[in-house]
Amino acid sequence: MTDWRRGDPLVLGLPRAAFRPSGIFLALVAIFAASGFMAWHQVTPRFAVFLFVISGWLVSLCLHEYAHALVAYRSGDTDVAHRGYLTLNPLKYSNVLLSIVLPLVVVLLGGIGLPGGAVWVDHAAIRGRLRKSLISLSGPAVNLLFTLLLLIPFAFDPDVWLHLEFWSGVALLAFLQLTATVLNLLPVPGLDGGNALAPWLKPNTQRMYNVLAPYGFILLFVLLWQSEINRYFFDFVFFVGDGLGLPDQLYALGRELIRFWER
Repeated sequence: MTDWRRGDPLVLGLPRAAFRPSGIFLALVAIFAASGFMAWHQVTPRFAVFLFVISGWLVSLCLHEYAHALVAYRSGDTDVAHRGYLTLNPLKYSNVLLSIVLPLVVVLLGGIGLPGGAVWVDHAAIRGRLRKSLISLSGPAVNLLFTLLLLIPFAFDPDVWLHLEFWSGVALLAFLQLTATVLNLLPVPGLDGGNALAPWLKPNTQRMYNVLAPYGFILLFVLLWQSEINRYFFDFVFFVGDGLGLPDQLYALGRELIRFWER
């Protein structure tokens, strides 16, 4: 019988602060809103688009990791609250370099949404393979939701030329979320797609998976380095993007604008 109070912070003796959004996250949201306002009104537009895309991407990374932690918490791993994962503080993640720094560098250099390093979850505290899979899939679900929300305005055919920089930033953010969704769902050890499949593998295969999982990012880079795989990946992303109404010309302009230091 399931104890409905299991996730109650008062029952667990957890302070309310363990569930409040951190000041860092709220500051990122404020920068995202302010830079969007600046891009809309063309106040230092190139720098504004840079701030808008980077802060928006960081907000989505925080929410991606928060989704992992929240589903894990509701599934039985209450220690995620003690680790600070439910405060949306990016500095609390198990690997800030993989979760924040590396994805940001790849956004600036490559213009794709690289998956971040996931929060640490105590899988021994999680009962049931389905719950473990849902924990892994919750992060990409956030990226997919962001993609759809960002693309909704384009369905109403806005006058993008009137606020070109702003809409270019929105299109680039949507593209980043879409690539992050697809990359996260790849069945590669260590990525969310692979982690979602892992609980359903046979014990011998799981042991092999656990050996490869720490090298998931290296495997991903090796795969994308192959020209054929790289082409298939982007062909698929643009195919999905076209189906969802992603304006590819605006996305391309957004990539140019965030490199404000080049002009």
